[in-house]
Amino acid sequence: MTAMTTPQLLQDKVVVISGVGPALGRTLAVRCAAAGADVVLAARTASRLDEVAKEIIAVGRRAVTVPTDITDQASAENLVSAAVDAYGTVDVLINNAFSVPSMKPLARTEFDHIRSSFELTVLGALRLTQLFTPALAEANGAVVNINSMVLRHSQERYGSYKMAKSALLATSQSLATELGPLGIRVNSVAPGYIWGNTLKQYFTHQAEKYGTTVEQIYEHTAANTDLKRLPTTEEVADAVIFLASPLASAVTGQCLDVNCGEFHH
Repeated sequence: MTAMTTPQLLQDKVVVISGVGPALGRTLAVRCAAAGADVVLAARTASRLDEVAKEIIAVGRRAVTVPTDITDQASAENLVSAAVDAYGTVDVLINNAFSVPSMKPLARTEFDHIRSSFELTVLGALRLTQLFTPALAEANGAVVNINSMVLRHSQERYGSYKMAKSALLATSQSLATELGPLGIRVNSVAPGYIWGNTLKQYFTHQAEKYGTTVEQIYEHTAANTDLKRLPTTEEVADAVIFLASPLASAVTGQCLDVNCGEFHH
């Protein structure tokens, strides 16, 4: 199933996306362009950005690629300058940078891993939001932070990831209060399992490891959801687009769960 995007939702808006990779970041960029936006693509890997930019241009929108390390102040400042120089305005910032969880119990998680996770997930998003605030204030813009359903459970091995994502949620709520008077909305999207290439590869690995099939693993995982399926990458991206769009003009400080009903909040 592929979710539908209303073409006019981001018509002629400028959207900055951090953490553009082969999964949700790429889909966000393509869906934003399909919704009428011009985009600024940021990630550490320049070649990946160039590939996504070609897809944006193919649908008739503009794309600017800016190799960026959001944990570095000078690199983040360069992203802001490049975005404003290219388009003159910024309407939406999507903080999508991702750090792989340690998958160890907290009692055995190295502090260096926790620090690096916070540096990217929390401080990286805060750094970009701070730096883009003047441009977003001029545009009455929006910030959407990509969170996770890890907020809703306390499963073993996700402790450090939950710490970082919970801090990101608290940061988002505080920023919504602080930036609201400037006309800037700040919201979060918390996806569950995202059915896309990355999860398919993981399920394939698990199927080979345990002598089962991808379909069986999918059904077992989806059984925990109300809809008995997993949200697609496109569906998660469209939830982000909704929060970034004028349709959500009175929505700020909120976290929208996109998990097909696996957790209720």
